Amino acid sequence: MKAAVIKAVGRAVVTEVPDPTPGPREVVVEVAACGLCGTDLHILQGEFAPRLPIIPGHEFAGTVVGTGTRVTELAVGDRVAVDPSLHCHECRHCRTGHGNLCERWAAIGVTDPGGAARYAVAPVANCVRLPEHVRTEDAALVEPLSCAVRGYDVLRSRLGAHVLVYGSGTMGLMMLELAKRTGAASVEVVDVNPDRLQTARRLGVSGAAGSADELDRPQGWDVVVDATGNAAAIQDGLGRVAKAGTFLQFGVADYAARVTIDPYRIYNQEITITGSMAVLHSFERAAELFASGVLDPEVFISDRIELARYPQALEQFAAGVGRKIVVVP
Repeated sequence: MKAAVIKAVGRAVVTEVPDPTPGPREVVVEVAACGLCGTDLHILQGEFAPRLPIIPGHEFAGTVVGTGTRVTELAVGDRVAVDPSLHCHECRHCRTGHGNLCERWAAIGVTDPGGAARYAVAPVANCVRLPEHVRTEDAALVEPLSCAVRGYDVLRSRLGAHVLVYGSGTMGLMMLELAKRTGAASVEVVDVNPDRLQTARRLGVSGAAGSADELDRPQGWDVVVDATGNAAAIQDGLGRVAKAGTFLQFGVADYAARVTIDPYRIYNQEITITGSMAVLHSFERAAELFASGVLDPEVFISDRIELARYPQALEQFAAGVGRKIVVVP
């Protein structure tokens, strides 16, 4: 079968690889669409994946075309979205309910062969069946939405909060949509990309600007979310948190990224700084929210690119052109 393969640091190719074979409790999914993510760029840079080469793609959905000998929950022809999380269920973090922090953390498309291919293998437990009205080629959005749902689990937001989101790419826009639905009094977005800011305005925001200085909230925001992973944005955002407010590091920063904090201010103003790592008990809820129409796929997905052009799709994504880019085998 055809698959995208990150062969070495900085080198992605599309090549022929053997068709996958499912284990007893696994299924083979014929991929309908696979989203690109900032994590894919990190893998390309040599981060996250413990070894290369790897077939990337942790955001995907498709149709079951093969099942293992002990699979009874799904049948050939079922359409599914796939949670890429692979936890050991044995370490302390797994046993205390924090599988996303598993000591042997792994994920389809990060440490194990992923969905940037015609076929992919997944544990049956990781597959969520799609309702009839949901298009399979749109359901690659479920995985990033599940990360956003996890982010709001961490925030435990109160009604009437004033929210500032840095970044209006896919994840920033998802955090925007969830903020609107979790009772925020206002939601404002900062981004240096005017095209992406226009999308935020289209979805409906209280304010959108190239800098937080252009927004009128001198006392700061109750919730500040970084969805960029950019050190300068993170540094700026930390200074915008209101008293008793929360800063959420949601974007994936480079390993080498560094910012400074003001410990006295954090103490004196009771500021919370926290993070949200991937998916945790949120995939099924995200699938239900997606089926309810919480996101408009036509707004979120800007490009559908053939798998054969995966390297070019990565280049476009890295350049910040478009919103969610999905590859279609």
